Amino acid sequence: MQTKALYQVPDLPIAERVADLLSRMTLEEKAAQMICVWQDKNRTLVDETGRFDFEKASFHYKEGYGLGQIGRLSDTAGGINAREQAELSNTIQKFFIENSRLGIPVVFHEECLHGQAAVDSTSFPQPIGLGATFDSDLIRRLYEMTAEEVRVRGVHQALTPVLDVARDPRWGRVEETFGEDPYLVARLGVAAVQGFQGDGAFKNRKSIIATLKHFAAHGQPESGTNCAPVNVSERVLREVFLYPFREAIQKGGAMSVMASYNEIDGVPSHANQWLLRKVLRKEWGFKGFVVSDYYAIRELEIRPDFGLGNHVAKDGKEAALLAARAGVNIEMPEPDCYKHLVELVRERRLEESVLDELVAAVLIYKFKLGLFEDPYVDPAAAERIVGSKANRKLALQAARETITLLKNDHGVAPLDLKKIKTLAVIGPNADRELLGGYSGKPKQVSTVLSGIRERAGAAAQILYHEGCKITIGGSWHQDEVVPSDPEEDRKSIAEAVKVAQQADAIVLAIGGNEQTSREAWALNHLGDRADLEMVGRQDELVNAIAALGKPVIALLFNGRPLSVRNLVEKVPVIFECWYLGQETGQAVADVLFGEVNPGGKLPITIPRSVGHIPAYYNYKPSARRGYLFESVEPLFAFGFGLSYTQFRFSPPRLDKTAIRPEESTRVTVEVTNAGNRAGDEVVQMYIRDKVSSVTRPVKELKGFQRISLQPGEAKTVAFDITPEHLAFYNIDMNYVVEPGDFEIMLGNSSRDQDLQKILLTVEG
Repeated sequence: MQTKALYQVPDLPIAERVADLLSRMTLEEKAAQMICVWQDKNRTLVDETGRFDFEKASFHYKEGYGLGQIGRLSDTAGGINAREQAELSNTIQKFFIENSRLGIPVVFHEECLHGQAAVDSTSFPQPIGLGATFDSDLIRRLYEMTAEEVRVRGVHQALTPVLDVARDPRWGRVEETFGEDPYLVARLGVAAVQGFQGDGAFKNRKSIIATLKHFAAHGQPESGTNCAPVNVSERVLREVFLYPFREAIQKGGAMSVMASYNEIDGVPSHANQWLLRKVLRKEWGFKGFVVSDYYAIRELEIRPDFGLGNHVAKDGKEAALLAARAGVNIEMPEPDCYKHLVELVRERRLEESVLDELVAAVLIYKFKLGLFEDPYVDPAAAERIVGSKANRKLALQAARETITLLKNDHGVAPLDLKKIKTLAVIGPNADRELLGGYSGKPKQVSTVLSGIRERAGAAAQILYHEGCKITIGGSWHQDEVVPSDPEEDRKSIAEAVKVAQQADAIVLAIGGNEQTSREAWALNHLGDRADLEMVGRQDELVNAIAALGKPVIALLFNGRPLSVRNLVEKVPVIFECWYLGQETGQAVADVLFGEVNPGGKLPITIPRSVGHIPAYYNYKPSARRGYLFESVEPLFAFGFGLSYTQFRFSPPRLDKTAIRPEESTRVTVEVTNAGNRAGDEVVQMYIRDKVSSVTRPVKELKGFQRISLQPGEAKTVAFDITPEHLAFYNIDMNYVVEPGDFEIMLGNSSRDQDLQKILLTVEG
């Protein structure tokens, strides 16, 4: 009987198993664990139809070194369903286990921004919409659901959540973020990690590894263009951009981090030893593994397909050296640079001990995931679980909680089907599947038009017209963005007006599409913008429809804040919907007709124009002095959102009005639903340090809670105020609480008029 190697004994501590396995590995086998292949692009494992090709795989991996990761298997052959992916992952996993010397399983990773970007998967609102929910528990449950959906397909790692703090709305990736506030991003980020990873033990085979991205400061690129340098001080870097990552690691237990494309102070993140080793590992105690963003190590030199790069490496081999020394464990999605690791060690330019360190972190999680004992999944379960009715129900709840009411003059909304006999649904977003970027193909998707028609039934006649186009096509994957023809649009607008004239009320679905706000990943695939207006002739459509003098309800669907001053002036009701996911139609209908009371709040400021940025609410006291001929106030403030009911806040009370720097206190406020409808309110706590050794923001979000209240019901909401809520990096870059007075502000938005204040003194 053959004795098992120590690494094959399940009951041994993982550290012992890793040490044993690492001691048996050749240099080539170690390097292979730091490599990933993007299956659909690489085609080393399947034939043209997407079926596993044993001969091809045997040729490409004949040495038997194994492989670290395989990326986005769901993309195979243009997209495969849940059962097909489960079956293919099993086959590929079996090949690598049986055709490598040590039988090390591979890890499969996928994009899971708002549900897996795959056929059949449940799609919920984009993260910017999830930010509008201010509901940490909902975010945890959504990503817990996503984890189960992808794990049953054979996936072990999600390249999610995005913890970038979005401080420039010109940037095309705003929709991937939870918003502009570091505290909000951190709270929701921790919840997302807990949803993905569960308790971190992976015993139930329903959890997967979460990957925090993009580390770091990707959300404030120079001129708002993707991957551009980020020019911030270390103090701002730590307090704004690093804070969500630190929280997600130390409180959420995140096991993986993706480095960002951008540079900070001249050093690209993938070559930044200070960032990836000193801060991440030494200061924060991170024990997980770092992955590269796609082709980002190559960008340390230059990407031939892109024409841009950092020019800190002369070739791919030198780029690999920089990244490995910085602490990047795995290169994604292809081994463009890490294919040189063996050469670098043999040339004595890179110590093998560096590889040992980097590979050990990768192996730890293959053991943690249980892949050495249970590497396969059940295709029948994948078919049953992915896109289930229960998961659709959760996606619907998220869509409902996302919708944010920005304006409701004269109580036009909600609409009453007993009074409206004909309703016109107009606009380029009325009959489109509105999912946004990094989306899959869910089993079912409802549009605004289909949702309204289903809800109205025979009670009202529903008329429809597109009105105008935003762009031609509009797909996220379509590289070229083709503007619509102005004359064709104007003819269409005239036709839409004729349709709208027949209606008692009008729903106008406008905003952006998947092309006007997206990741700029190539010179021919752009998504950053130099202005924030609605694209095309949409404002002309607004003017023409508003001129009819009928009740108009505008629904904005977009991935970034849009400067919609004309819309605000012309229509009585505006909803910010962002992208609501596959249940768009039902969620919109629920809110429009009053079955659901909107309770979303803005997770990012909507500026008056592109000239008003930066517009984030937590600015410094010397900022926003004023503009000639323009107000410095935003169009809509962070945290703002109306309701069909009214909420009343009592004056806040502190348990202790004076504390020492190491002490805590608690603030409470009573919130009453003073209207006649049930509804949700988001209670928000902001803090301001009145006098400090370095300048501090005029206010910072430090607590929030979403509550539901029946008419006449009251609830007391309490927030703890701890040293963590009051501390900052002082003049000497020490993280301290300074004695002095702090304004504690509670209310339902970041606007001063929506907040009540109480003074807390920290005694020296």
